[in-house]
Amino acid sequence: MGRLMRMLITRPEPDAQATRERLAALEIDADIAPLMSRQTIQAHLPPPQGFAALALTSTNALRSLADLAPLDPLLEKPVFAVGDRTAHEARQLGFSVVRAADGTLDSLATTIALARLEGPVFYPAGKHLSGDLAHALAPYGLMVVTVPVYEMVAEAALPEPISRALAEGRYGAILFYSRRTAEIFCALGTPAIAPDRRRKLPVLCLSEKVAEPLLEHHFSRVLLADHPSEDAMMALALAFVREQTAP
Repeated sequence: MGRLMRMLITRPEPDAQATRERLAALEIDADIAPLMSRQTIQAHLPPPQGFAALALTSTNALRSLADLAPLDPLLEKPVFAVGDRTAHEARQLGFSVVRAADGTLDSLATTIALARLEGPVFYPAGKHLSGDLAHALAPYGLMVVTVPVYEMVAEAALPEPISRALAEGRYGAILFYSRRTAEIFCALGTPAIAPDRRRKLPVLCLSEKVAEPLLEHHFSRVLLADHPSEDAMMALALAFVREQTAP
C-alpha cells in the first residue's frame, strides 16, 4: 500500500503513542496532538473490604488508583471493565478476576447486573463523567460508590507545528476517541482550518456521540467505527486509507 497518508491523533498520552504504533504497523503515518492530560486527584479511597467488585470505565482510573495507593488490597476483587483495553490494563496490573463489557456504559451496567453481586461496587472515575453508572445500576438494587480519582485537563492551545499542518491541509484524516476531545479540538483547532477545508477533512470517530461536536462545527466527512474499540478504529483507518489510495 505504501505510506501515502498522514493522520492526526488527538487522544491523551500514553494512549496516543500506542495508537500511533498501531497505525505505523498498518503503514499509516501519524502525528500526535494530545488535547488533554491526566491529573490524579488526591482522593480519599474507601476501605476495599466493603466492596464486592470494582467498575472501571477508563485505563486512566487504574493509573490514578496506582498513583494514590498500593493496589495490592484491591487485586483480589472482581473487576468489571468497560471494554477489552481497560480489562487488559487491569490484568497487567495484577487483577486476577476481570470481565470485559462491550465498550459502552450500558453494556458495563448490564454485565455487572447479571453478575448478581452481593455488595456495593467501587467505581474510581474521572471528574468529568460521560455517563452515570450509579443511575444505570440503581434499578437492579446495586449501590455504586463513585470516587473521582483523576481529571483530564484540557490543553490551552495546539502545538504550533500541528496548527500549521492543519492550516496547510497536510492531514488526510483526524482520529477522535472521546466527545470531550472533539469539543476541545473544535475550540482550538477549527480557527486554523478554513471552512471549505473543514467540510472536506475526514474525521474518524469512535461513536456518534464523539462526532456530534464536529458536525456542529461543519466537519461533514464523518466516519464512525463499527464498535467503540481501538480495534474498530484501526479497521476504520485502514479501510479509509485503502479506499483513498485504490487505483
